[in-house]
Amino acid sequence: MDDYEHIDLDNVDFAPVTHTTERLALLSREEAHDLLRLLLAVAQSGGELSEEADRLAREIAARIPSEN
Repeated sequence: MDDYEHIDLDNVDFAPVTHTTERLALLSREEAHDLLRLLLAVAQSGGELSEEADRLAREIAARIPSEN
């Protein structure tokens, strides 16, 4: 189920992009939570990308509804 059906994309002012760039579709809630779990795993690994993964996980977590 698409949680973004209420958004009228014809009336959204998107940021300008070059003509060679294609925008990605919005993530479903399930996909966003899958991505969040992956970022948290990378963040907890302690590797060189863990700090950036933690930052991105926090940003995504603040923008998506909970799974419950």
